[in-house]
Amino acid sequence: MYEKAKTCAIIPFFNEQTSIREVVERTKNYVDCIIGVNDGSTDDSEERIKNIDNVLLISFSENKGKGFAIRKAFEKAIELDYDYFLILDADLQHPPELIPGLVGLLNNCDIVCGNRMNNTGRMPIQRILSNRLTSLLLSLKTGIDIMDSQCGFRAFKKEIIPKLIPGNNGYEAESEILILAARNNFKIGFFDIPSVYENQTSKMKPVKTILGFIKTLFM
Repeated sequence: MYEKAKTCAIIPFFNEQTSIREVVERTKNYVDCIIGVNDGSTDDSEERIKNIDNVLLISFSENKGKGFAIRKAFEKAIELDYDYFLILDADLQHPPELIPGLVGLLNNCDIVCGNRMNNTGRMPIQRILSNRLTSLLLSLKTGIDIMDSQCGFRAFKKEIIPKLIPGNNGYEAESEILILAARNNFKIGFFDIPSVYENQTSKMKPVKTILGFIKTLFM
């Protein structure tokens, strides 16, 4: 059963001043605490949320990458007294209202990942194709049916987090986490969510991310 008092959210952000406060305010309705990770923002993102109750801020002076932000958030999560943690993006791609459904599946799983591939909506065709390919390759690598390898909306039981701390600093860390979960025989579940792509510009650098993924695939 989903319990707000036992749940903490992790929100990495980099230059999300137009959306970060709304994401935090909506997320607060479903969690007891939020770890906001400012990954070197040069805009007013951190200012928008620094005075909100129950928001713990981790700040870097320069952009380190999403994997680095997740690693530092996981290290902080280990110190906190919560049973469940989740990650969601700061750009409104992941509706906070779906948090209870995502976290609720931890009753039967160790990690739950959002799955957009049953409702791709306005997801760009190149993202659909790349996601299908990386999901297939990760499925072959792990022996688990990975439905959506690129979705950053995920929930975890606290006790498994020490085994999932990624070594990669970029977006490939999200694939690395799935590999680490499979390697440790953690049960991975998937939760259908809508694909939201409205007036968003990806910060992903395709060539760097692809090279990072290939390196991770052979770890």
